[in-house]
Amino acid sequence: MTDIPENKRTELEAAAFRRLVEHLRQRTDVQNIDLMNLAGFCRNCLSNWYRDAAEADGLELSKDESREIIYGMPYSEWRDRYQTEATPEKKARFAETAPKHD
Repeated sequence: MTDIPENKRTELEAAAFRRLVEHLRQRTDVQNIDLMNLAGFCRNCLSNWYRDAAEADGLELSKDESREIIYGMPYSEWRDRYQTEATPEKKARFAETAPKHD
């Protein structure tokens, strides 16, 4: 594996993350339940991870603020524009594979 300096690695990771977020913003046809069923994470997960990272760095960021960063608009607006009702099959798959929280 190539030895990449830490600061350059961070820059590359940030660029890849920005590209992922932009890709998800463009692919409004891909529903969060599809992402969860196939990959085990979704846009909301990314927004939660973003908020966790901000808080770990001492920055306060609300759930709504972190979602707007990921969605590129308020979550309620994205939901109204693009979210569709999940099929019973997708809901069943999600129920089978979703992480269980105590």
